[in-house]
Amino acid sequence: MTSLKKFYRKFWATLCTGVMFILLGATIWGQPAQPQPTSAISQQQTSGEDSRPSENQKSAGKSDRATQGQSSQSASTTQAETEHKISSKEAEELFRSVDEILKFASKDTGLAIRHEVKRRLTRRDEVVAYIEKHMAEDEDAQRLRRSELVLKKFGLLPRDFNLQTFLVALLREQVAGYYDPKTKTVNLLDWIDPERQQPVLAHELTHALQDQSFGLEKWMKAGMSDLEKKKDPTPADIESDEISAARQAVVEGQAMVVLIDYTLAPTGQSLLDSPQMVEALKAGMLVGTADSVQFQNAPIYLKEAIIFAYRYGLDFEAELLTKGGKEKAFAGAFTNPPRSTRQIMEPQTYLSGEETSKRLYPHWRGGYYYAARPKGDPTAPLGLLYVSRWSNAERAAEFAAVYAKSLAKRYKYLHLVAVHDKRSANHDDKTQPLTGKHVWLTEEGPIVIDVQGDTVLVSESLDQTTTDQVEQEVFGAATASK
Repeated sequence: MTSLKKFYRKFWATLCTGVMFILLGATIWGQPAQPQPTSAISQQQTSGEDSRPSENQKSAGKSDRATQGQSSQSASTTQAETEHKISSKEAEELFRSVDEILKFASKDTGLAIRHEVKRRLTRRDEVVAYIEKHMAEDEDAQRLRRSELVLKKFGLLPRDFNLQTFLVALLREQVAGYYDPKTKTVNLLDWIDPERQQPVLAHELTHALQDQSFGLEKWMKAGMSDLEKKKDPTPADIESDEISAARQAVVEGQAMVVLIDYTLAPTGQSLLDSPQMVEALKAGMLVGTADSVQFQNAPIYLKEAIIFAYRYGLDFEAELLTKGGKEKAFAGAFTNPPRSTRQIMEPQTYLSGEETSKRLYPHWRGGYYYAARPKGDPTAPLGLLYVSRWSNAERAAEFAAVYAKSLAKRYKYLHLVAVHDKRSANHDDKTQPLTGKHVWLTEEGPIVIDVQGDTVLVSESLDQTTTDQVEQEVFGAATASK
């Protein structure tokens, strides 16, 4: 699943604010998230300068043309023919609002405005073309495909689910304005009503301020390590991947705070004195609105993956604001960033400097997986190895039971053939914790779940020799007594 996280960080960090904007629109503003009928304009990019709308760019009623292929072209053209665009006057007002909202974001975060932010009006088909172009690149396409195979192996995606098709459709449906750290430009959208884009601008211009003070791309890369390019990943490499996820939550959590504060400003309130708003936002993130069809139909894992940085990042930043104030929550989180998603999910471990929480939750203490198939045989089942450690033996056994129960949902043929567990009297009782070693046969090969102490080893579709060798490495001499 590391591959999918890499993919999300590359594209979602830029574009996913639109998803949050649409999903939470009904909660925050109490009205449907649909663009209002206005005249249409098209916008061309002006290199090095603000791409402001001009008189010769008015083209009411004209449809945009997508360039990503036959099916995308047809879909985009149909959409463009029915989609209303903002007027030139509205676009000018939207461009002017950037400076005002940038000042608000600076005051709210304490991050200085070091220079003006470039702005550009963008068409929907340009955004979709950008997404599809990068998805089509060999490295990203392969990474996405590997992620999809592993997620299906774990049962987190349906076997017939097409991840790339889903992501393109979701972003086409949900995308809103976004800040591009490469060009230092905030991209405004020509098909969404300006009033609806302003809260998104508060979010995206927070990214601009983060970039001006700390250099977003450089700061994020400091926590990145592409595990797929490592022949023998070390614990430090795995920790680096955790750091990257934690930093993404800081980036998005801060921007969510500013979005909420900007939205509540007319009422004289803010996030700190409106905890009910935060709870309402978080509750709405997994639900979406009636018009967010793609998101509503997404598997629960993808919903959780998409909103993690926003939902838990918001909680993290709110806790820092409450306990340490503005300096600790914004500039402080960049100069002394969290090092794990656990610190994001449990801010007290970050605030206290503790790496190990005294509380039982979460019981997961770490883990790693490896997925591969025989060279030269693309039709062979994907082999999977997963090792996890838990807070104690009882929690490890509970997880093993949950994992074993999920097997019946992922395989058509599943037959328990061996049990090495003297402590369990009823091996068919799926409500009981799973201890010892259990072996099943499936249409994709054997499955082994071995529980020893606080550690669980899972092997799927691997040959017995490989599984035995891994067990020896993980559990050592204890396996010899079985």
